[in-house]
Amino acid sequence: MKINYDKNGLVPAIIQDAETKNVLMLGYMNQQAYEKTLETGLVTFYSRSRQELWTKGETSGNYLHLVSIENDCDSDALLVKVKPQGPVCHLGTDTCWGNENRQDYGFLSRLEQVIAQRKQNPDQKSYTASLFHKGINKIAQKVGEEAVELVIEAKDDNDELFLNEAADLLFHYLVLLQAKNYQLDDVVKVLQGRHR
Repeated sequence: MKINYDKNGLVPAIIQDAETKNVLMLGYMNQQAYEKTLETGLVTFYSRSRQELWTKGETSGNYLHLVSIENDCDSDALLVKVKPQGPVCHLGTDTCWGNENRQDYGFLSRLEQVIAQRKQNPDQKSYTASLFHKGINKIAQKVGEEAVELVIEAKDDNDELFLNEAADLLFHYLVLLQAKNYQLDDVVKVLQGRHR
């Protein structure tokens, strides 16, 4: 791979969790650090302050296991995908920006948070809170009803009704997961385990 190192022989390396896609940190590599990373499978940087190579995790044990390295369009920045072993930042946080390195499913993650809030802080006007109030049997029944309605709509040609029933099923499924004290991420981990 052709890398355009800067005048100091360095290239910025953006470190990204290969699974969650979260950016964990930014470091710099020279040619030696890049080659050592490829050779060992552990991400190695060039320390600009100490002017020496350092493998992330040599003192803390929080290694960055290499998954892949990609070059940007100008060949002057690297995207290094890793599997982190523990916190990445020297301050003990998951990322150097203090963020938690959690999987984010976009809108579904936000919806899941709203459902959890309705469970923790019920509002009399909330449909979701009313489901939690009625208990696990009612929630499970709603999932079953929505699944049957989705199957019925799947056999017809009304795309709008089909998508609405699919959304209803997914919503009630997320409510059921919360009622059982699980999250979407728990189900994804099971699916990932089956995939291997």
